[in-house]
Amino acid sequence: MEFTNARIVKKANVYYDGKVTSRTIYTETGERKTLGIILPGEYQFGTGAEELMEVLSGEMEIMRQNENSYTSYKEGTSFVVPANSSFKVIVKSIADYCCSYRD
Repeated sequence: MEFTNARIVKKANVYYDGKVTSRTIYTETGERKTLGIILPGEYQFGTGAEELMEVLSGEMEIMRQNENSYTSYKEGTSFVVPANSSFKVIVKSIADYCCSYRD
């Protein structure tokens, strides 16, 4: 999949000492997305808007706020994280993702 007529923010979003990075893009309809890479490790993120996370390659184990166990998401799958919450991520090998923000 590709985006046409998109605006790209040059400055990278860098988290966890560079182990998680992404670039923000805006589609021609104004939708905000990030395209990123997560290196192996365990991380926790908070959300403002609802997020649709698409796993483009690799695998992520996710535990949303108020859940008691992790669920695995592999290449070609996606998951939603509610607005104003958090989620934990375990990545065992490099994962590539696309996040769509539902403001």
